Amino acid sequence: MSCPRRSSLAAVALAVLAALGSAATPRAAEERVLNIYNWSDYIDPQVLEAFTRETGIKVVYDTYDNNEILETKLLAGRSGYDLVVPSGPYLQRLIRAGAFLPLDKSKLKNLGNLWPEVTSRLAAYDPGNTYAVDYMWGTTGIGYNVAAVRERLGAGAAVNSWSLVLNPASANKLKECGIMMLDSPEDLIPSMLPAFGAKADSKRWDNMTLVTDALYKVRGTVRKFHSSEYIQALANGDICVAVGYSGDVMQAKRRADEAKNGIDIAYVVPKEGALMWFDTFAIPKDAAHPAEALAFIDYMMRPEVAAANTNFVSYASGNLAAKKFVKPEILNNPGIYPDEATMQRLSTNTAWDDRTQRFITRLWTRVRTGR
Repeated sequence: MSCPRRSSLAAVALAVLAALGSAATPRAAEERVLNIYNWSDYIDPQVLEAFTRETGIKVVYDTYDNNEILETKLLAGRSGYDLVVPSGPYLQRLIRAGAFLPLDKSKLKNLGNLWPEVTSRLAAYDPGNTYAVDYMWGTTGIGYNVAAVRERLGAGAAVNSWSLVLNPASANKLKECGIMMLDSPEDLIPSMLPAFGAKADSKRWDNMTLVTDALYKVRGTVRKFHSSEYIQALANGDICVAVGYSGDVMQAKRRADEAKNGIDIAYVVPKEGALMWFDTFAIPKDAAHPAEALAFIDYMMRPEVAAANTNFVSYASGNLAAKKFVKPEILNNPGIYPDEATMQRLSTNTAWDDRTQRFITRLWTRVRTGR
């Protein structure tokens, strides 16, 4: 879930990381290697450098932009990777396919730092939390340019509802200033199902069709379906509304603030409810370096390290102990760390079966192409 995320850590975080990486010397014998496959720009590079300084493990780091690419590589076998970062429903499907090694929890001394509520929700995909630990989590909601939306809809317009983009009347008013949506039916359909009185995890085809029919009616107002371009477009003022990931919208806000371009960006979880998603660490079954992968997972679960990554990418960490090291402007931002009332409106969605996946692909093709 995930996409370009970027800026540098504050000085205090840099000092913490320097301290983390300075204690030990690399192992001189044979070179130890860890091959990681993760979402684009989804980690602070200085965390990788500190890990290598401390452990002597060289990190080879490749990136992808969607779960489908990762799933294809893992199901084909011999991916060459030791650690990957699948999202919830894909994690579930890949577990069923036997793609991962169970975690040796005796090697994960920092497991106690994890957030119990996040861990329990993640268990919907990974019963017993056997194969994965949470890295980051977030929500799918609406990011918007406050002034541009008010100008077109009026100061009293309700922006905290999926009707902002699904109601043709409001969508048409926003068409000129620009709407973008994720190119991801796996995120959009479950997120929007509550707006039609259905549960986010509904597997009923008629419920899914309600969402895609509504999206089809407003597709002419959507400038583009894309899962990362909306970040810069929102920051630049090229669009005024984006249906996207919480952290990405926060990144757009940060970029606008840094550019001092006068664009005020806000993020809301719609009142009807939305999707809570998880990106997780898991070890492929054919990993050549599982011990190094476990060492990395354990390192990433240190509170200071988890907080450093959250400060860099603006997503909530699945590490509860990290919260005291997270920058106040991130920790106190309800778009990143929702309050309890908002948490109750968040749902998880489990994987579709193959037949439903094919059905969804047909529905989404109709939304994307108009045919």
